Amino acid sequence: MSDRGEDQATEVARLEGLGATRADVGQGDVSWVVLADPEGNEFCVLGRG
Repeated sequence: MSDRGEDQATEVARLEGLGATRADVGQGDVSWVVLADPEGNEFCVLGRG
């Protein structure tokens, strides 16, 4: 079984490869990663719960 953080990091890397960029929306220290698609739409990547 893989680590939840590893799954999240793999998905973030995949999305970045498709053109997403990390976004700072003032989220502070949280368990999710905020990204923006190439058009600037923000979305979160959560780990498996």
